[in-house]
Amino acid sequence: MAEELTYGSYLKIDELLSLQRPQSDPVEHDELLFIIIHQIYELWFKEVLHELDELVDYLNEDRPALSGHQLKRVLKILKTLVAQLDVLETMTPLEFVSFRAFLARSSGFQSAQFRELEFLLGLKDAAHLARFVDNPRERDNLTRRYHAPGIWDAFLAYLARLDYTVPAEVLERDVTAPVAPSDGVQQVLLAIYREDAELARLCESFTDLDEGFQEWRYRHVMMVHRTIGTKAGTGGSDGVAYLRSTLFHPAFPDLWAVRSLF
Repeated sequence: MAEELTYGSYLKIDELLSLQRPQSDPVEHDELLFIIIHQIYELWFKEVLHELDELVDYLNEDRPALSGHQLKRVLKILKTLVAQLDVLETMTPLEFVSFRAFLARSSGFQSAQFRELEFLLGLKDAAHLARFVDNPRERDNLTRRYHAPGIWDAFLAYLARLDYTVPAEVLERDVTAPVAPSDGVQQVLLAIYREDAELARLCESFTDLDEGFQEWRYRHVMMVHRTIGTKAGTGGSDGVAYLRSTLFHPAFPDLWAVRSLF
């Protein structure tokens, strides 16, 4: 007879609660908070990828109304990700340094799911692929994302199927390159804002997604600066200096550039 499904067995609570394993010895109090916050981030990244993949499918199937639902959900998640930084910032620099050495070279810089999210948004950098050679699953997932069209590519292809004059060089671009602004695309967006209220709302939702992602980046930079100052990151990165270099690089630059044309 099959075991009865319960809350705990369905959610694998015993396994879940066994996954927080501090490395400090003796165990420092705040290391548990640090582990839980970052594990939660990885779960949210998994959900965001799940939702945005669905969004791309809906665009490819010419069902943009459903993609708007996925965008709304992701935007709520991004707000949650930012709010979690408030919890992490209750940990003082001295509390973090009490266990930082035990992290060795592990770092959020090595989050494969976060790199997948960047790639899906069109923020691609081949240098990240080399950082995951020791984990075939992560490397394969990231390689697939690197060579696949991103969200913006799917949206422009959808517009082209609606007979908007999206430039051919944009539709046929090298999808492994970061998204670059296009005067032709901006003219298409200008027409949408003036003539199609429903599509204009979808464009605004994409702008919200871009802004929400950048907001999380900014808050993350400030949290790291507040916690470790200008010291190098544990994963071998330049710490705050590297994180600052990622700021203010929109995923969908045409949506920002078109605002100067109204």
